[in-house]
Amino acid sequence: MSELAEPFCIGAVTAPNRIVFGPHETNLGRRRSFSDRHVAYYRARAAGGAGVVVTETASVHPTDWPYERAPLASSSADGWSEISAACHLEGALVIASLGHAGGQGSSAYHQQVLWGPSRTPDVTTREVPKAMEQADIDELVAGFASSARQAVESGCDGVEIDAGQWSLLRQFASGLTNQRDDEYGNDRGRLIAEVLTAVRASVPGAVLGLRLSCDELAPWAGITAETAVELALGLARPATTVRAGEAPPPPRMDYLTVVRGSAYGPAATRPDGQVEPGFNRAVTAEVRRALPEEVVVVAQGSIVDPGMARDILAAGEADAVEMTRAQITDPALARKLVARLDDSVRPCILCNQMCQVRDSRNPIVSCVGEPRSGHEWEDPDPGAVTDTASSRSPDRARSHVLVVGGGPAGLECARVSALSGLRVTLLERRAVLGGMVTSAAGAPGRSRLARLTEWLEAECRRLGVEVVTGEAATLERCDSHDGPIVLCTGSRPGRRTYDVVAPGTVLAAADVLATHRLPGDRGPASSVVWDPVGGPIGIGAAELLSSFGGQVTFVTPDFVAGEQLSRSGDLAPANVRLARAGVEILKHSVVRGVDGGVMVEDRFSGERRLIPHALLVDAGHRLPDDTLHRSLMSEAGRPHPVLVAGDAVAPRTIHEAVLEGRRVALGLAERPVAPANAAGD
Repeated sequence: MSELAEPFCIGAVTAPNRIVFGPHETNLGRRRSFSDRHVAYYRARAAGGAGVVVTETASVHPTDWPYERAPLASSSADGWSEISAACHLEGALVIASLGHAGGQGSSAYHQQVLWGPSRTPDVTTREVPKAMEQADIDELVAGFASSARQAVESGCDGVEIDAGQWSLLRQFASGLTNQRDDEYGNDRGRLIAEVLTAVRASVPGAVLGLRLSCDELAPWAGITAETAVELALGLARPATTVRAGEAPPPPRMDYLTVVRGSAYGPAATRPDGQVEPGFNRAVTAEVRRALPEEVVVVAQGSIVDPGMARDILAAGEADAVEMTRAQITDPALARKLVARLDDSVRPCILCNQMCQVRDSRNPIVSCVGEPRSGHEWEDPDPGAVTDTASSRSPDRARSHVLVVGGGPAGLECARVSALSGLRVTLLERRAVLGGMVTSAAGAPGRSRLARLTEWLEAECRRLGVEVVTGEAATLERCDSHDGPIVLCTGSRPGRRTYDVVAPGTVLAAADVLATHRLPGDRGPASSVVWDPVGGPIGIGAAELLSSFGGQVTFVTPDFVAGEQLSRSGDLAPANVRLARAGVEILKHSVVRGVDGGVMVEDRFSGERRLIPHALLVDAGHRLPDDTLHRSLMSEAGRPHPVLVAGDAVAPRTIHEAVLEGRRVALGLAERPVAPANAAGD
């Protein structure tokens, strides 16, 4: 039985604990090099107690340029050196991830042919790679070896070879993409073995790890959990004859990280909350039982809950746990878990909204619950620039902030204001806190969303915020308050773009998700979900309504339902769920009217269709609930400022709401404290 806080050996070095911050795309680079932003980002996790930090995968050959800011190993020496120095000061080991995306890469940047084991088009881009010749393979192996040497000479403790979801090495190991008839086709693990052997010879004293896809979710030809165990065992222990009395040769690798996924399941490696956390546990346990004891096995797969991480180690399913998204959400997660301060950990809600950066926006990595993630180089740390509530100065404690609205913006504003030593009252008109997050959490598979606002509420109460629920903020209540007012009053339904003749036949999707029922005693009935936004609310409403037993029609102006879900990786899975639930999807269509039914019109042909006796559930755009703000701003000579954040400014995502609430609070913390009873600005 192992504990998260226990040190453990990886090769010739010792990690201070068993918590790993794994490799992932960040978009923090400057061209193809690691940047100062990378240094600050990784250092924050090392300072937060991570035992092992694995850097973003660097391409080992110039034929690989999978996304615009993807690091290139030959340009990464200085970055690796600075990252290693920073993380070593905090006590963490640093491992450089090395890889090549092969046929899953992009030719958009280097404008060269892609490399692959065979001429198999990528299922996403449809691009056909060049079938690699022996000279190309030799260059690739040499590229891994030279890149490893450069990383170790730059100060890294070792390297991790990427044979995971987005890798050329996995493509060679898989029957999905390897249709060769030479030795690399007859032995699909051969190339990985050659790379491991060459890297071991290049950096003999350094840590050598392998990230291996052990389930491609394509059993007709891909790597399965059963074949992966045999593959991993063959890669770990070279096939040689051992004479009696002789020790077996050392393993090719010091550790193996078990992942899953292939080009056929782009969301499989980092799925959102629709997939049960810990999805790799069974195959990880099989790999652990099969491999030599001296090979460390690292568990991966939406492991974000402290209890699950401890259970995996206690059960002997793995020797260490990769908790990457959990540490994006809370950089100090490892330190808190080692100290068993589980309740203080900011929860990862597995939303993928900001930590998944491969999309057309080209964003940098961040987190909805911790918007400073990815911005450590430029954004202030609320915990560093503010005092705890227990150390308030008398003057600052007299400054009283009224926060109106208990959604994510209001809760974060109240939390950070309290951290700075300000006295805070949080006023929420509803009986429960959480705002629109509470409604969104009512969608099937989205219940984890509420964990963020629950944590924010708990932190507010811990810091001494006066939380008042069930009371609406009136103009009189605000006028009687002696101090700054922050309005986080949320949103209201937007303007309808269709005619409604029959009253009571239109509901807001947020209300349906919040109550989990239809009004009155209405039983299963025909319903139409109108979703011009393309986000999770409309999809969630359709899934919930289908569970009531009535016929559901989903109307979208786009060419695919839930278009915005491509950012989180849930686009294809969401459409599969709708199809299985029997939801009818009307694409490139709009709602024109509600009168004894719902009139729908095709955007291009103009053809109309009446869906009779249907209830309309509107998941459309919302508008700021700014009534109180306009009333307050109409008054002249207010002695204290009135500030606004979140949906009260404009419809916002959770990330934007939390970020704006924090920014307002930090601004209040920096304001000069006026003497008691003195007029402000």
